[in-house]
Amino acid sequence: MERTLSDRMNHDSYDDDYVRAILKKVRVIAMVGASPNWNRPSYFAMKYLQGKGFRVIPVNPVAAGQEVLGEKVHASLKDIPDKVDMVDVFRASAVAGPIADDAIAIGAKVLWMQLGVRNDAAAARAEAAGLEVVMNRCPKIEYARLNAELGWHGFNSGIITSKRRRI
Repeated sequence: MERTLSDRMNHDSYDDDYVRAILKKVRVIAMVGASPNWNRPSYFAMKYLQGKGFRVIPVNPVAAGQEVLGEKVHASLKDIPDKVDMVDVFRASAVAGPIADDAIAIGAKVLWMQLGVRNDAAAARAEAAGLEVVMNRCPKIEYARLNAELGWHGFNSGIITSKRRRI
């Protein structure tokens, strides 16, 4: 879907078809800010998306060289040797700009900023370069919502449970 500057995306409200189309065509996601800690939101999101058939490549300079959920952690987007369809930003809004620039540089097709992450200048640069942009949304939650899995509240990690642990 091509847009002109006069037909800018409304980043306050996304059409379900727009989000659904992105999630259907994306196969490889670079998750900037992915954490090796099992109790962090990025870890849950990564595990969920992997369970839905996405390849999620973690990007975190502090954990570079480690492995998270079977994937090698890279220090930056530019260090990933494989083609990336979508860049998922799990970092503060203030640093989304350089991440957007790197997403453009590596040829990503989608820039997705997580819940609470919004950078309109970064979004405008990405859109001008031909990327589709989503801000202040979680692909894990959107996937669950659009695929009638919201009854799970997006939690299907096998870690969160209401059952008592055996002692």
